[in-house]
Amino acid sequence: MVSRVIPVDPFDLVIFGGTGDLARRKILPGLFRRFCAGQMPDTSRIIGAARTEMDKTGYREMVREAIAEFNADFAHEKHQLDAFLERLDYVAIDAKGEDGWAALQQLMAGSDRIEAYYFSVSPSLFGDLAERLQQWGMADAQSRIVVEKPFGRDLQTAKALNATLANYFDEGQIYRIDHYLGKETVQNLMAVR
Repeated sequence: MVSRVIPVDPFDLVIFGGTGDLARRKILPGLFRRFCAGQMPDTSRIIGAARTEMDKTGYREMVREAIAEFNADFAHEKHQLDAFLERLDYVAIDAKGEDGWAALQQLMAGSDRIEAYYFSVSPSLFGDLAERLQQWGMADAQSRIVVEKPFGRDLQTAKALNATLANYFDEGQIYRIDHYLGKETVQNLMAVR
């Protein structure tokens, strides 16, 4: 079997909820695996953003611990961890207020990379985050947002969330993902084996 590395354009990824359970268990270990596979350009950055007050060093240590705990291949890849951690930054931010937004804007200023904003937070904060991104000039043509599905309590609230996001981003800029999407299929394949 021939392995191919699919080239990825340089990017900046901001993870809102960057200290939360989903980020620690799934997102950050997954990004580390992509880094180890050579799918993260040298200039790409990952910026954690959350309410928790900490500095970049504290965030990197939290990510180091999360990857060691939740990455099954860690023993084979730990020699690459320091290089991965060098790409990380952190901003303490208030999704509903103004605190931290100037610092995030400063980190993102002058970037010619694709900017992706991962909303790893409660759907009740999606509108606030989208509004703040626009207010601070970070919702532009090269911006993308990533939201977890399913979101909303029912069809009506899901439609309302979609409408709110559409106020700030074009449909082509909104990525809806479901990290459980393939779970049942994979389990069925394992049963067939």
